[in-house]
Amino acid sequence: MDSNGSDRRPLIGLPTYRERARFGTWDTESAVLPIGYAAMVERAGGIPVLLPPVGVARPELVQRLDGLVLTGGADIEPSRYGRPLEQALGYSRPDRDESEFELFSLARAADLPILAVCRGLQLVNVALGGTLIQHLPDVVGHDEHSGGPDSFTVMRVLTTAGSRIAALLGPEVKAHCHHHQAIEQLAPGLTATAHSADGAIEAIEVPGDPLLLGVQWHPEANTTDDRLMRALVEAAVARRDPG
Repeated sequence: MDSNGSDRRPLIGLPTYRERARFGTWDTESAVLPIGYAAMVERAGGIPVLLPPVGVARPELVQRLDGLVLTGGADIEPSRYGRPLEQALGYSRPDRDESEFELFSLARAADLPILAVCRGLQLVNVALGGTLIQHLPDVVGHDEHSGGPDSFTVMRVLTTAGSRIAALLGPEVKAHCHHHQAIEQLAPGLTATAHSADGAIEAIEVPGDPLLLGVQWHPEANTTDDRLMRALVEAAVARRDPG
């Protein structure tokens, strides 16, 4: 490695969940995350850094990261996009909302490369002024996006020609889906660049900006395709070591 550290693997932040977990002799609240996220970062050439949902994110944290993955998980509180709570809403985690909305804001201000996954895509849309469908089956008439307990539905997703997601993955994606919410009103400045057959938005990006990309599916569930994470790692390295 040279003196300026240009061969150093980039540090990729991964927000975790605050959930009750059992391990060994313990049954206690924990900061957890499916290992697939960290494994995907490692395979793509980055170093995963787990970020617990405690307090509000701070600028000095973002300054130490080279990239950020907004991970999946609980539903976002509807009050954040000006809607009342609907009966079909799943469980929410206000502590994650508090931490990650600020984390996203700081990361954008620092031009940190961001990959947003499932809940992460929804967070980006809400943070930038969009709204969510609180229960997608009520709109599309089926629950194929939801998968089952501990499982994903592999769905055919079509990307938009000329988009960043199409350049990375091609015209069609076999997407591992597990979600019951989706984007309703797209936030200003975002473009929808992939859809499922029923019209649900499956990917978003900012035209001309390679640093922010969101997918409604779970790339960490596909252990044979790390193209999205490799793109994030490459963007992180390019930002850290320009030229």
